[in-house]
This record gives sequence, C-alpha cells and structure tokens, in this order.
Amino acid sequence: MSKQRKNKSGMGQVLALVLLLGGLIAAGSWVLMPKTAAAADVVVYKSPTCGCCKKWVSHMRENGFSVEVHEQYNVTPKKDEYGVPRRLRSCHTAKVGDYVIEGHVPADVVKQLLEENPRIAGVAVPGMPMGSPGMEGIRKDPYDVISFTDSGKTDIFASR
Repeated sequence: MSKQRKNKSGMGQVLALVLLLGGLIAAGSWVLMPKTAAAADVVVYKSPTCGCCKKWVSHMRENGFSVEVHEQYNVTPKKDEYGVPRRLRSCHTAKVGDYVIEGHVPADVVKQLLEENPRIAGVAVPGMPMGSPGMEGIRKDPYDVISFTDSGKTDIFASR
C-alpha cells in the first residue's frame, strides 16, 4: 500500500472520530439543558363535564405544553391544597412547575411566568371572562391575570 493511501485512510478515521465526538457532545448538551417554558408539563384538575376547561387544555397543548388531565367532580380540595384565594377561583386548577395556574390563564402568560420566575405562588383569571382561552365567543371582554402569594397578597400580573 502506498503512503498516500495510508494517509487518506488515517485522515478518514480521524474525521469519523471527530464527528462522532461532536455528535456525542451535542446530544449530551441537549439532554442536560433545562426545560424551556414551552416544554413545561401542566397538571390540571377539572370537572369531566366542563367544556371550557377542555378547550383551555387544548389551548395549552396547541401552545407547546404537555398536559396531564385529572377529572374530578369537586376541584375545591385541590384549590384549598394549593392555596388559591377564594376570590380568585375559577373552574379549573393546574400546576406548572411550582406555580399554581387558576382558571383561563393564556399560555403566553404561563410562558412569561416561567421565564420571569417571580416569587409568587401562582396566577389566576378569576371567573370565566369571555374571550379568554377556552371561553372564546362572539365578544372578547378585557380581563386581568392576577398573581398571588402564599400569604394572599395579590397584584396584576398581566392584562388582556
């Protein structure tokens, strides 16, 4: 075998090794990356008969969230467990990471919450405002997304 052929063969092996190592490093980096807001898991508790809750779940999935649904006729025990203030309650309650999501909170607000990571217990859209995700219809009413803390302090987190 000539020297030229040996050099070409050796260079091919080095190139293959470099590509393999690069691929392994890239794959390892991807596995170790923290989850982004769009990949966060949502665990929602809702009534099996509530159509607007079902639409909100679809809204969250359409916006990149994976959603685990727990259907139960009485969601009040979960609201109590998660510390949702009575005046902020709506039809369904969810957890995203360490945050409580109460009612028809838009997916972009949930993503904002996860990106900003504020020191609050959660956010809520009290009641069931027309035009909020899951409550789409012939009109769109303005509404606020309210943040709340474990001590019950509230503030406007976003307005729609």
